This record gives sequence, structure tokens and C-alpha cells, in this order.
Amino acid sequence: MSESQAWDAVDAYFTDRLAPDDEITAAALRESDAAGLPAISVTANQGKLLQLLAEIQGARSILEIGTLGGYSTIWLARALPPDGRLVSLEYDPRHAEVATRNIARAGLDKLVEVRVGAALESLPLLADENPPPFDLVFIDADKTNNASYMEWALRLTSAGSLIVLDNVVRGGRVVDADSDAADVLGTRAAIDLIATHPRLSGTAIQTVGTKGYDGFALARVLA
Repeated sequence: MSESQAWDAVDAYFTDRLAPDDEITAAALRESDAAGLPAISVTANQGKLLQLLAEIQGARSILEIGTLGGYSTIWLARALPPDGRLVSLEYDPRHAEVATRNIARAGLDKLVEVRVGAALESLPLLADENPPPFDLVFIDADKTNNASYMEWALRLTSAGSLIVLDNVVRGGRVVDADSDAADVLGTRAAIDLIATHPRLSGTAIQTVGTKGYDGFALARVLA
């Protein structure tokens, strides 16, 4: 068994035992695939992790930057109480349409609002509404703007909130200080922000599995 085959086998084992897709999440993946959306959703294990993090937080309000087909949205929204709220920002109208159907099928449309448009345009509008601080922010959009998304997450959260930044390893390319790739530059800028900002305490974890070699960063808002 090769190393990558071992990663896949272990991922499949943990998914089967701890985070199997149910009818709703499986349907969301099928619908997304049928609509031609890119197969870049979080894995079931990662979705379950997001749900657990939201539950541990006791989250009542969640902000998601990057909806895609709503797969991660469903996992996160399942952690909310009946009067909770999740705002998900999606650039592509076609993705948002698929996500909206998937979220409605999951029975979560009363909790979730999908807003269409560039996140860096939607975030100031959201801030203008003066919403209560979000308890958890999940960032999984274009990597070029990761640092900007982190800065907006800080503006929209308060002490004790949790920020999760996905896809930070970039297949190992994140360590290349000479890279001029936009995704690497954006990710390194976000990591630097977590490392140096006085309001943040964070770490990053590498992951392997069916989606290859990547990872995520976690940052807790201190004040």
C-alpha cells in the first residue's frame, strides 16, 4: 500500500466509524456534482469537525465565507440552536443556487442565509447592519484574499470567538517564501496576521486524506 493509499484508507475508516454521510449530506454532494461544481468541499470528517467546533463554542451565530454547494454549511448549521443564525457568502450565483436547494432539503433554510456577491463587497454591507458578534467564522473562499477575510472576521467577532481558515498548507507550498503564487501569498499573509495580531491566538494543523495534503488554521479571538 502506497502512502497516499494509506491516507485514503485511514480517512475512509474514520469517516465510516465517526462521520458517515447521511442522506442529506450525501444528496448535497450529488447535487453539487450533478451541477458541475468543483469537487472541493470539505470531507465528511472535516465537516464533522466543523460541527463539533461550533457545538463546543456554543455557537448561536456563524459566518461562512465561501459557500460552494452548501455541504460545509449544512454541517455547521446543524450545530445551531433553533433561534441560531448562519450567514454564508458566495461569489458565484450558480453555486449559491445549488447551495440554497441543498440547505432547504436539509431543513435548515430558516437558519441559513446565503448572500451572493464578492465577499469583500458583502462583508462591509454585513458590518453596516451591526450584527451581534459571530461566535464562529469559517473561511473557505479564494485564498488570495485570506488576510483580508481574517481582518473582516476580527471586525465581526469578539473575545472568545473562533476563526477557522481552511486549505492553509497548499500541498506544502506554504513554506515557499519565494513563491509569487497568489494563493500562497494570501495564505502566508493570513498566517502572519494570526501570528502577530494582539487579538489572536492560533495554530495550524496539517491534514492528509482523500483530498490530498492540506490543513487548516484555528484562531481564537482574545479581546
